[in-house]
Amino acid sequence: MSVTEGGAEPDKRSLRRRILSMRSGLPQHDVEGTSLVLAARARDLTELSRARTVAAYVSVGDEPGTLPLLDDLRARGVRVLLPVLLDDNDLDWGRYEGPDSLVEVPRTSRMTLREPGGPRLGPEAVLEADAVLLPGLAVDDRGMRLGRGGGSYDRVLARLERAGADPWLVVLLYDTEVVARVPVEAHDRPVHAVVTPSGVRRFPGRAEAPGHRRG
Repeated sequence: MSVTEGGAEPDKRSLRRRILSMRSGLPQHDVEGTSLVLAARARDLTELSRARTVAAYVSVGDEPGTLPLLDDLRARGVRVLLPVLLDDNDLDWGRYEGPDSLVEVPRTSRMTLREPGGPRLGPEAVLEADAVLLPGLAVDDRGMRLGRGGGSYDRVLARLERAGADPWLVVLLYDTEVVARVPVEAHDRPVHAVVTPSGVRRFPGRAEAPGHRRG
């Protein structure tokens, strides 16, 4: 069942609660299996196969898994950047050098993140990315993404926009998290595509190839 069935359009907070509740009920083998399927779905994407640098993230908990995709990109010679959460919720970046290069960093009483253990490259490093994989909880028919509400990736997207950079933006989700409508605010920006276990969906008007930059 869709997370938006059975009532009016939810606000961001209630939609987040509903999706997180659904994720918490997923069997672990489903979470692990999804990561392999997503890597296979993304493997042949033109936008990723042409990318020289991809900014991504390491999934945590019951998020759709990203590690198989990160390893696949790295094996093909792609430079993969991973985020480092700063005290003000902005993101620094470091290079992914394989699973053994990740360190566990407790960020809250409930969450431990896996972050790159090598040199920090600075928040501006994301401007070098030809594609950016964004974490999310949902995306709608317009390509509008629902994040967790921390604001870290809103800062990333704002930084890209200020610099005139326009990398390919993609979110990885479970099939039920592609919804009719996500509540939006003035700062929200659409993504180019969503990858789910069922396949890839591109959004109208957001299909530029990697390396395109606004004039």
